[in-house]
Amino acid sequence: MNYWIQNLVPYGSPDEIGVIQLAWLGDSIWELHQRLKYVHFPLKSKDLHLSVVNEVKAKSQSKSLSQIEHLLNEKEIDLIRRARNKTKRYSKSIDPVIYSRATGFETLIGWLFLKDPQRLSTLFEYLEITIH
Repeated sequence: MNYWIQNLVPYGSPDEIGVIQLAWLGDSIWELHQRLKYVHFPLKSKDLHLSVVNEVKAKSQSKSLSQIEHLLNEKEIDLIRRARNKTKRYSKSIDPVIYSRATGFETLIGWLFLKDPQRLSTLFEYLEITIH
């Protein structure tokens, strides 16, 4: 499932990019990853969409972060902390803690996508194993 990431090479200087921009990138990477997972399911377009939306919402992202936190190194944990502290605005319909954790998760994904795609692939693979 992670083949698309495994062949990537590090790109640019992600340490020079703001955490909000990394979260923005990470959100799209996570959504693409989920779309690639569901593309092989023989579902209608609406059902595919709803399946992916369920995986990319803040609550699911926060849960995914919980599943990999014990695998993260100090640099990754610090990056997540910085992103969580940067999060000031959130929807009134969601718990601010969940939203900030989701932002941290997205930031980690964006940073790893640029810095260490192999590490990102490993974490995605771990998430696939723990979910099923």
